[in-house]
Amino acid sequence: MAFVANIRELVLGKPRDPLAPETRHHIALAAFLAWVGLGADGLSSSCYGPAEAFLALGTHYHLGLYLAVATAFTVFVIALAYNQVIELFPSGGGGYKVATQLIGPYAGVVSGSALIVDYVLTIAISIAAGVDAFFSLLPKGFTDWKVNAEIALVVVLLVLNLRGMKESVKVLLPIFLGFVVTHAFLIVYGILAHGDQLPVVVQDTVKETFDLSGQMGWVFVAALFLKAYSLGGGTYTGIEAVSNNVQTLAEPRVSTGKWTMFYMALSLAFTAAGIIFLFLLWDARPVEGKTLNAVVFGNIMHDWTNKNSMLFLTLAFEAGLLFVAANTGFLGGPQVLANMALDSWMPNRFRHLSSRLVTQNGILMFGLAAIGILLWTGGDVTILVVLYSINVFLTFSLALAGLCKHWWQSRKTERLWVLRLGLSAWGFAITAGILAVTVVEKFGEGGWMTLLITSLVVGVCVVIRRHYDGVTKQLASVDELFVLPTSGRIEAVPHLDPQQPTAVFIVGKSRGVGMHALLWVLRMFPNHFKNFVFITVGVVDARNFGADGSIRTMQHGVDETLTYFLNYCHHHGMAATCFYEYGTDPVERLTALAEKVSAQFPGCIFFSSKLIFVQDNWLSRLLHNDTALALQRRLHLMGMQMVILPMKF
Repeated sequence: MAFVANIRELVLGKPRDPLAPETRHHIALAAFLAWVGLGADGLSSSCYGPAEAFLALGTHYHLGLYLAVATAFTVFVIALAYNQVIELFPSGGGGYKVATQLIGPYAGVVSGSALIVDYVLTIAISIAAGVDAFFSLLPKGFTDWKVNAEIALVVVLLVLNLRGMKESVKVLLPIFLGFVVTHAFLIVYGILAHGDQLPVVVQDTVKETFDLSGQMGWVFVAALFLKAYSLGGGTYTGIEAVSNNVQTLAEPRVSTGKWTMFYMALSLAFTAAGIIFLFLLWDARPVEGKTLNAVVFGNIMHDWTNKNSMLFLTLAFEAGLLFVAANTGFLGGPQVLANMALDSWMPNRFRHLSSRLVTQNGILMFGLAAIGILLWTGGDVTILVVLYSINVFLTFSLALAGLCKHWWQSRKTERLWVLRLGLSAWGFAITAGILAVTVVEKFGEGGWMTLLITSLVVGVCVVIRRHYDGVTKQLASVDELFVLPTSGRIEAVPHLDPQQPTAVFIVGKSRGVGMHALLWVLRMFPNHFKNFVFITVGVVDARNFGADGSIRTMQHGVDETLTYFLNYCHHHGMAATCFYEYGTDPVERLTALAEKVSAQFPGCIFFSSKLIFVQDNWLSRLLHNDTALALQRRLHLMGMQMVILPMKF
């Protein structure tokens, strides 16, 4: 066991104290690091989004000038709209929380399910596209190793994120900065080198636009532009990542989030619009086996003496940035999963934190799901793009619709409601329009599969929520039955005698479950036990870690629970005491408490209740952890006795 623990610590790092004030400060992301960790997904879309839009224009590429301006403008509109999400939801949650709280829970579960599917695809498509870009620089004999390389990269990212968000961002920082520097230089150089052609491009664009409208009509021109604009919608993916992860940012969170959003919007607008300008100025045309970015950069470097090495470096950084962008799926996806678990749409285990204070179960699930998608599709980017193309704009549209509703309802109390409503409505019109066009254009090419998978996830969430709601109602009724009167003066608190038989009860949030165990022991062993000890662990999870006041609320709940059991025992003349700890792993903390109690009360026996469902099935086993069984196994191996008492449910 010690050897395994040492290996685990070597790979993942030392555990962190969730209650230490400096811990949150140490792992929180400043705006610059957040731009790297959360902005990479958005910036990486400039590797393929602008090219998709430009190619959709066909021979009417002169409309690309309008496309460049519209792309930069749209990035800022969506970013400004999502700044409102950061203000309204400083604890994070993004599109899921917006849809849930401003529209309704079922809109929220649709948005959350869409985000979960998209974050899995973010990992898969970014890794696949990055490997494609890198392997295009290698001899053809290496192509058989592409899928193996993709899986290996997913595993590397998975381990980095299990160590912690900040660690993963710092490791990937040089790649991100390399992309920014090389592409900013090429965009500025490319525009300045052909700057004398800008007036010509503008004149030709206006002339050809009027010529085309004269031949085909303005409706055709508008439809062609809107189609290209929508099919280039991948450019805007990733903008929501900041609002989804506000809780991971350094204080003050709202200010940090807005600065991060500004860095992201500025870098994406500059890069995406700049690349479209380069397509126009350097006469970029499709070449088989090459991306349009590779073509235009090759044209720019045509006369450079170190052309091959510079082009290799630029494309390698593009591949590297896609690798960094895949990390966004590991950063944002588990957070959405945790938020949905907190609302009982997903299994409770996804809200738990590891010793490194990351949502370990969510990270593992997203990594395994991405590996499954890569194996299923063979890492084919064409298939993955189709799967990826719809859900992000479904989430955008729901979030912005929720903001529109909110500002309209707040019109009597919010001074700037007209401006905010207008911005939200504008953003909604853009994203809903892109969503509609994308669904129509991509439905037959595999878009139906995205809608089907998302619908299945929504269905599973509804089943899980109904199960948890039923269990919660039953536990509440049990708690009411066991709320026994404890009023009246206690004449004398009985003294503990550690040498006498001791019953130790593992209790949790439900008083009824704890009282079931206590009353069962009193009935089955009358007058045998002389000491009664209650132990519990306050679990630090995704809800209370880093949230203002939530840790204190959790601590108050622990104190209230233990006080209740002590008062009950004292009122009935029974000697009692309690022990408690706080941590992320209840089994580990309970084991430590058990060792402490056993040392103080040598003749103790541990008792715990476990819910036994009348209709036991795979769902009930999946949704309820086996803390009691895991703890019993540990204690038995350590020579301590523990009895699990079944509670029919």
